[in-house]
Amino acid sequence: MAKGLFITGTGTDVGKTYVTGLLVKKLNDMKMKAAYYKTAMSGNVRDAEGKLIPGDALAVKTVSGISQDTDSMCPYVYETAVSPHLASRLEGNPVEMQKVLEGFEALKKDYDYITAEGSGGILCPICFDEAKIQLEDVIKAMNLPCLMIADAGLGTINSVVLTYEYMKQKGLECKGIIFNHCHPGDVCEEDNRFMCEYMTGLKVVAFVKDGDTDLNIDEETLLGLFREI
Repeated sequence: MAKGLFITGTGTDVGKTYVTGLLVKKLNDMKMKAAYYKTAMSGNVRDAEGKLIPGDALAVKTVSGISQDTDSMCPYVYETAVSPHLASRLEGNPVEMQKVLEGFEALKKDYDYITAEGSGGILCPICFDEAKIQLEDVIKAMNLPCLMIADAGLGTINSVVLTYEYMKQKGLECKGIIFNHCHPGDVCEEDNRFMCEYMTGLKVVAFVKDGDTDLNIDEETLLGLFREI
């Protein structure tokens, strides 16, 4: 039975893909059959033959060392660097939930641990015109628990608590937080950890510094974040 986890963030550019790559690498290093999945990626570039390269998927594959083909990592790849709902409108390729779930179900047959990553923050709209699909709709359809990625620095208390309260309101399970861009010994970041844990009841399960090549988390904690799907 496959197990899954959804990676969300407090906003764009908090380092979801970077941290996800380290998480999948940890699973791969543990000899787990690990896969990566993302509903939609925007802001991608083309190769010499004109094919769009799924940048986030390639980044995770490179960091983690998994053998999964990038074509199975993301059903919707856009060139325009905007929210997926707008990119799909501009490029005439709207996200369809059935296609998203078909790709996800296919991975469940071949992999033991599937780490799915969201686009932007938790409120990111995936499709707006042909259908109204929010990120939480995808998470619920996949039946995944979540892990929140947040910047360790100034302002994170507000963004973490607001993200958590929205998730709670929408009935999404959050298993914990990973702080990115950490500076050991920084008094502000240490207080941010205390306040975020106190105000949400969630635990900060790992800390990632810029340039880290491994995720400093014990195996039991990591595997405990995933749920059978």
